[in-house]
Amino acid sequence: MAKVFTLSEAQVLLPVVEALLLRAQSAAKKVSGFEDELQEIRQRIFIMGGVNVNVAEMARRLAERDKANEEVQNILAEIDSIGVKVKDLEKGLLDFPSTLNGKSILLCWMLGEKEIGYWHSPEAGYAGRKPVDERFGKASRERLN
Repeated sequence: MAKVFTLSEAQVLLPVVEALLLRAQSAAKKVSGFEDELQEIRQRIFIMGGVNVNVAEMARRLAERDKANEEVQNILAEIDSIGVKVKDLEKGLLDFPSTLNGKSILLCWMLGEKEIGYWHSPEAGYAGRKPVDERFGKASRERLN
């Protein structure tokens, strides 16, 4: 059974999940940098018909890439185990499963936003985001005013 959050529960959890998300983004940037570096080496080998490659250094860089990739996967798994869905790691887009008037919805937050201020139906996705309003209870009305 998937975790379902109230707006206030999601809001309280947000700093923890945001910190994990930032760590995952940082590790993903490392992976991307290693991939760019490896692609450059492959390109040089292809163009030049082979080059002298420092095998030990290459093995070390591959191990670093694999470690960073494993870190990304572990952090994403940790966020998932909390019950939050990472929709776009690069943009920092998260969904917190919730309900509104008995229907399943997703509270939606993106890196850079101060608080969870949007929601959407599972079908609508990010493009269908709507502002949180009084239907989410007294706490959200006070927070939004």
